[in-house]
Formats: sequence, structure tokens, C-alpha cells
Amino acid sequence: MRSAIYEGTVTHMRWKPMQHRLQFGLFSLLVDIDELPRLSRIPFFSHNRKNLISFYDRDHGPRDGSDLRQWITAEMETAGIEDPLGAIRMLVIPRILGYQFNPLTVWFIEDKTATLRWVLYEIHNTFGDAHSHLLEVADERVHEHGFAKEMHVSPFFAVEGDYWVRIGSPEDRFTMAIEYRTEGTRAMTATLRGNRLPLTASNLLGAVVRYPLLTFRVMAAIHWEAAKLWAKGAVFRRRPAPPVDAVSIPTKIAA
Repeated sequence: MRSAIYEGTVTHMRWKPMQHRLQFGLFSLLVDIDELPRLSRIPFFSHNRKNLISFYDRDHGPRDGSDLRQWITAEMETAGIEDPLGAIRMLVIPRILGYQFNPLTVWFIEDKTATLRWVLYEIHNTFGDAHSHLLEVADERVHEHGFAKEMHVSPFFAVEGDYWVRIGSPEDRFTMAIEYRTEGTRAMTATLRGNRLPLTASNLLGAVVRYPLLTFRVMAAIHWEAAKLWAKGAVFRRRPAPPVDAVSIPTKIAA
């Protein structure tokens, strides 16, 4: 299967308005959306049904439960990209015991020659908003690109500045580094590193045991760290209206 499990570590380092570090272990699923019927036969995993681990279409894209391949195809056509699509895989934290919160889903979109051509970053905040950035990538193992921040994510940062991302293709190991910059200097960095495992029932169960109640812990950690930042004197910013468009096609940003 092209689908897999990645186990690893995420690290956040905040540089402004004060230094603050967070690190925790987690697992993600690399889901090939065309393999979902086959994945549904794996014990402990279900597609659009409750289980220990589950993947719901309504958590992503238009968030209405509609077909995700049709959605991404339509969005790319709206952006003027009409190339036939090949495999579409998503790196995502799945639902655990029916609960889901996934700050960032990364879509890897190939063309008909099985070449990775586009990456889509689907960002969710704790207020229920979502916004995506679609970027074309070169035929390389590591991709670097930037795009402007367009949605409220942290209550301690305004909607300004830009992100610079360095991301590898999902192979035996996966790495991604994100630098958020304001006024030309870094405000926060985040890294994700993971090792690939076959997506099997035993590996799924092992991941749940090693990272219990993962989605609950992610949400709790976000609010706990926010409380510590507020206690350190970080200024709280109210949530502005989310972007009107569901997907942005960023202009190129210099490194």
C-alpha cells in the first residue's frame, strides 16, 4: 500500500514576543484517498464510521462529506491547473475514539506519471476555521516554498507575515520545517520528523498505545501552552473573520 503510519516528534519554538518551546511525540497517517476502501478492512480503522481510529471525509476539504478527489480537482481547475491527477495522499492525524483535531494536514498530489507536482497545506485553528494553500513543486526530494499568512492561528500573533516551508517527500523518513516570519524576522519555527511504518492493525494499535488519546492531548496541549504564554505576558488578539476563499494560490516569496 501507498498509505502508511509515521511516528515521530513535533517541536515548536516561539521566538516572539518571548521565547517558548514545546515538544511532544505523535503519530500521523499517510492516507492514499484511493485506498480508503481497502484501509477500511483493517481492524481498528474505519472510513466515515466510528472506530478506535477513523478517517472522515467531512474533516477535510469542503468539510461537507463530499468526495475529496473531486474537491481538490475542482479547486485546481479554479486555479487554472487542468493536468490529470494521479495519486493523492494526505498526512493527517486521524480521529481517535471519534475525536478529531488536526492543526495541519499536508496533501501530496501527483500527476499521471506518479511524479509529485503539488503540495496543499490545509490549516485548521481551534476556532473551527480552515484555510488551504496550494503550491506547485519541482521534481526534487526536498521542496522549499513560501506563502503569506492569511488565517488567524495563534491568539498571540496577528494575521500578518509569511511562512517558509522546507518539506521532504514522504518516504522511509519524513521531515518538515516551517518558519513563521513577521517584519522580516522569525517569530516561530516548527519541525516534524517521523519514521515510516506499514499501515497494519498491529502497528495502528501500537501507535495508539504509545501515544494515547493523541487528538485530545493535542488540543489540551495547545490550550495549556497558550495559558503559559499569557502568563508570560503575551498579548491576546481577538479572532478576525476567516478568509473568504477556501484555497489560496500563493505568490512566490523569497527565502
